[in-house]
Amino acid sequence: MSKADQPETTGDGVIQSVSGPVVSARDLDARMNDVVYVGDEGLMGEVIEIEGNITTVQVYEETSGVAPGEPVENTGEPLSVDLGPGVLDAIYDGVQRPLDVLEGKMGSPYLDRGVDAPGIDLEEQWEFEPAVEAGDTVEPGDIVGVVEETVTIDHKVMVPPDSEGGEVVAVDSGSFTVTETVAELDTGEEITMHQEWPVREARPTVEKRTPRKPLVSGQRILDGLFPIAKGGTAAIPGPFGSGKTVTQHQLAKYADADIIVYVGCGERGNEMTEVIEDFPELEDPANGNPLMARTSLIANTSNMPVAARESCIYTGITIAEYYRDMGYDVALMADSTSRWAEAMREISSRLEEMPGEEGYPAYLAARLAQFYERAGYFENINGTEGSVSAIGAVSPPGGDFSEPVTQNTLRIVKTFWALDADLAERRHFPSINWNESYSLYKDQLDPWFQENVEEDWPEKRQWAVDVLDEETELQEIVQLVGKDALPDDQQLTLEVARYLREAYLQQNAFHPVDTYCPPEKTYLMLTTIETLNDEAFDALDAGVPIEEIVDIDAAPQINRIGVQEEYEEFVAELKSDIAEELRSLY
Repeated sequence: MSKADQPETTGDGVIQSVSGPVVSARDLDARMNDVVYVGDEGLMGEVIEIEGNITTVQVYEETSGVAPGEPVENTGEPLSVDLGPGVLDAIYDGVQRPLDVLEGKMGSPYLDRGVDAPGIDLEEQWEFEPAVEAGDTVEPGDIVGVVEETVTIDHKVMVPPDSEGGEVVAVDSGSFTVTETVAELDTGEEITMHQEWPVREARPTVEKRTPRKPLVSGQRILDGLFPIAKGGTAAIPGPFGSGKTVTQHQLAKYADADIIVYVGCGERGNEMTEVIEDFPELEDPANGNPLMARTSLIANTSNMPVAARESCIYTGITIAEYYRDMGYDVALMADSTSRWAEAMREISSRLEEMPGEEGYPAYLAARLAQFYERAGYFENINGTEGSVSAIGAVSPPGGDFSEPVTQNTLRIVKTFWALDADLAERRHFPSINWNESYSLYKDQLDPWFQENVEEDWPEKRQWAVDVLDEETELQEIVQLVGKDALPDDQQLTLEVARYLREAYLQQNAFHPVDTYCPPEKTYLMLTTIETLNDEAFDALDAGVPIEEIVDIDAAPQINRIGVQEEYEEFVAELKSDIAEELRSLY
């Protein structure tokens, strides 16, 4: 909501004190979460505390130079986002100001304080195609028409959730701006393509359901061992340089969601610059169209005002819920929730609130839960079904997973992809530690994999997990006595586990073929390694020396499956070669 669109201000106050992004005002007639404009420059802020005659405001911009005695204007409205055609293929800051529009206004990428613009273009014309006729009765959430927002996504124009509904008395097709009336109800209500919604309030639904379909990512370790459901929640914790951002980029590019909302929350400027520059150039692997045609980016770098960092998570999840209401599957990437928590900690300390563990506010766990609970697979109020999958990166200081943000996130999410600095140092990517990671969605997703990939998918996955677990135990012995001291069968297990690690769990994000691995290929890779395991143990039981078994020529070809485009024929021949070569030894 831009300043120009605000209702007339009421109950103005005066600044009493300024402490960084936190401003205290007296004589301000306001409610909690009201948006206000602070100082002579009209800096945007939000009411976060009211005590007697003193109102505390968190300001979303730099407050240097703001002085006591300057005015504070209240809008009487909570922090809201503009929703309608134009949200996709857009890049926003943490309070949904479009960065390209602001740059055009300023004439440079360096933005002055107090500059503002609506979240969507209020002047652009969109071609509206009605989905209802005069005489039809519509209720809150019902779809009244469709607009082609991008080459990829049809935008479904809905009756606002807070509408009373009624009978359609007039509806028109043609070109309209988002503020022009496209349908009129017998109650006198006029439906436009533009909605506003408070970011801290979840949009209404009928029912939250158990998700049954996986969010297929094309990453073998995720789809194969630790899947996430459409409508699920996941955390990616890891120390600096372990690959959190690259993992989220891969998910944003290849996950089979209809819509991607990417929130860069307090990340380094060079990383967000890479996202902003790369995404518009990327091709959507699903249809060949630009990836940005189904993406909305929220860029809030580490040098931006701390208060805007606190709000950007809510801006992102509200946009995601809006498209979910249309019946789309939305994936929200939050990178990273640790920076969001740090913003809360800083504002909490300026409010002189009682600190919790490591200085974080006592309500840290509640705020994290409020965010992740807005994800899910829902029946919408208009009868459609849609989902929001929330995937949050966590940046624990020094990679310490016992710190409060990681621990509180762990209690909420159902998928945990633990990144490991040691694996990253060994150039094992994605550096997800298979011993610490888990997914609680496996049982409810197994029927989908059994129906759409292979019936024995769960058994193959469990076999791989068992081999990797056994390898972990054996490695402790190897470090003490050496590999040669182990019995032959345990040495063979280590060899099979090595192929699981190097061929199956490692994946090259920069290889044009290996960067995406469909579930069918993931399954065939696993069965190839299992074929090696079974044939090798048969040879060992027949008395073939372990040295001859591990030295066969066909086995190293397993490492090449990932880079094969025509993988079915390659795998079939490789399985045959492995069996033939090992059987020839006895």
